[in-house]
Amino acid sequence: MYNYVALVHQDGDSAYGVQFPDVPGCFSAADEIDQLVRNATEALALHLEGETLPSPRSLAEIRNDEDVASALAEGAFLIAVPLISLSGRTVKANITMDAGLLDAVDHTAKARGLTRSAYLADLARRDIAV
Repeated sequence: MYNYVALVHQDGDSAYGVQFPDVPGCFSAADEIDQLVRNATEALALHLEGETLPSPRSLAEIRNDEDVASALAEGAFLIAVPLISLSGRTVKANITMDAGLLDAVDHTAKARGLTRSAYLADLARRDIAV
């Protein structure tokens, strides 16, 4: 799995803006800092869907980029964003876990209006994106 470095900036009370130095034209935004990686992961996957993947540069190479260095000096910061390809197809999987944990998963999923599968997939996406 590739990880791309994203440049995050914010002006005053505005939303956080996200851009990818190695993926020109790909950008995202988030109102809250804890939404940054999730939104950026989705934007990256959608932008690169069906495209030839650009080679991500290392963190050191990104930091040495003149435009990035300038943005960092003005208060921007960097985050790593995983590329999680969205295939558009679902696959059935059999998992094993403690019965009490499964009951808690089902209860929480139902309380959030989700199926067990949707809830577990959402947890996986969030954990992988961290």
